[in-house]
Amino acid sequence: MANKIKVAILGLGSVGEIFSENFLEKIQEQHANVEIVAVATRHMDSPVALGFAHSNVPVFENALDVIGLGENVDIIFDLTGNADLRQELRNQLQSTNNRHTVIAPEVFARLLWNFFGEETDLPQGKTTGY
Repeated sequence: MANKIKVAILGLGSVGEIFSENFLEKIQEQHANVEIVAVATRHMDSPVALGFAHSNVPVFENALDVIGLGENVDIIFDLTGNADLRQELRNQLQSTNNRHTVIAPEVFARLLWNFFGEETDLPQGKTTGY
């Protein structure tokens, strides 16, 4: 079996909360070789953030702190809806010479959502988790 894909999810707002809960459920149900290694949210006391913390997944208040995990993160799902943050993530990946980690914007979460078999769509509009 291939190496485990390590994922960080930034933004546990309206989109990120629903996506991360369902993504984690699919990982567990299908025994997928994927691990959520970090999340970031401004709402550290949200039930989802507390659930990840309880499961020993690092929860960052500053999304840029995820960059410090280096190549221990394969994919960063940026579900913050913040274009300036996304650009700063790119800048920091470049400045740390991290050519391994990729940033997946919200559209990739929506793509995966289509394969989850959910009857409802992910919320539209501005996310609020970061």
